[in-house]
Order: sequence, then structure tokens, then C-alpha cells
Amino acid sequence: MLNYLSRLTGRDRSERYDDHLAHFLTFIAGAANAGGFMAFRQYTSHMTGIASAAADAVAIGNLQAALAGAFALAAFVCGAAISAILINWGRRKALNSVYAFPLLLEAILLAFFGISGEALQGIDGIIVPVTVVLLCFIMGLQNAMITKLSGARIRTTHITGMVTDIGIEIGKLVYINRRIPNHPPVHADRGKFILLSGLIALFFLGGVMGAVGFNQYGYHSALVLAALLLVLAVIPVMEDLITGARAK
Repeated sequence: MLNYLSRLTGRDRSERYDDHLAHFLTFIAGAANAGGFMAFRQYTSHMTGIASAAADAVAIGNLQAALAGAFALAAFVCGAAISAILINWGRRKALNSVYAFPLLLEAILLAFFGISGEALQGIDGIIVPVTVVLLCFIMGLQNAMITKLSGARIRTTHITGMVTDIGIEIGKLVYINRRIPNHPPVHADRGKFILLSGLIALFFLGGVMGAVGFNQYGYHSALVLAALLLVLAVIPVMEDLITGARAK
């Protein structure tokens, strides 16, 4: 189990471990996204929707809502940037935890959200922008990590691209090939189809669990997601700490 966790978020990668990690992170993203919606009626992984809402707000003269959307977009970008900085720093240091660091930071931020969200809710005019910005930052952090880890093959915080790719593979699957010289036949990538279908199902399941968890336990339900992320990230980090201590 420890070896599996080390390989899951460690430096040495394979498509198998990329896909396994993507399953965990897609579930977490779906749960955080749905829980966030239950908390303040706004999804935080869907930047297309946030940008559209900000544009609508500008059109009707609601500058406060437009500014909130701009902050949410900026938070997602900042999260992605911090993830890239951590990963590039880890690569330069040849750390095994190169991809675990962004997940560890995500776990800390989700734990903060779970512990302090209820207290922040009592502050008028603070809870919506602070929590939305925090969750958008977390989603950007996670999405950039899995994007760099998989070479942009996988995303986890939104499913628009996945649904599009599934449609493409279905089109290939039902396409009727005819023998034409110098034209290779069209074949569907069944492995990709199965992977993306599984990720979409996990995003949906995470959404259900996140909504149910928030309804039952409020902000504290985010602590479960933080604990899962901590389990995913802690082994490579501990290995690097032990290696560094021995080197001294």
C-alpha cells in the first residue's frame, strides 16, 4: 500500500498511476464543487460559467457581481500558477514529492475551509467572496497539477472536455469505414472512452456525496476531502524528508 501511494503521487510516473490519481481527484473536485454550491449557490470549478456570469453582470450594470467573478477567475489562475511553481521547484530539486506538494497545499486549504467556513459565514459580506475565491484557488491548483502530471491528457475539475472527447470517440466507434487507398481506417480509442466515462461518473458521484455531506455536516464535510488528499500526498513528502535528514 505504501509503495502504491508513493507511486501514485511520486515523481516516477506511468499512465496507470496518472489514471488512478485522476479518479481520486475527479471525485474530490466533484464533491468540493457541489459542496461549494450548497454553501453559497455558486460552482467554483466552472470558469466558463463564472466568466459568463461576470459578462452578464457587466451588461446589466451589476459591477459588484462582475468584480466578484473577476476575483474568482483570478483566484483560479493564481492557484494554477502556484501549482506550476511548486512542481517546477520540485523538479529542479529532483524531489519525489514533486506532484504531492500541490495536493498537500490543497489538503491544508480544504481543511481550513472545513474548520473556518462556519465562522466566516457569520461575517456579513465576507463569506461569499472569501469562500468562492478560496475554492476557485483550490480548483486551479488541482487542475494545473494533473494537467502538468499527465501532459495535458487529463483534467479533473470540469467535465466539458471529457464529454466532448467521449462524443468524438462515439463518432469514431459508429463510423463506417470503407477501403480507400492511402486512407487509414477510423478506430475508436476504447481505453480512452472507458477512462473518461469513469471520470465523469466519479465527478457525478463526488457531487452527490459532496452535496449530501454538506447538508448533513456543513463545512466540516470538507475535512473528509482534506484527509483523503493528505493520504494521497503524505508518503512522497515523508520520503523526501527522510532522505533529506539522512543526507545531513
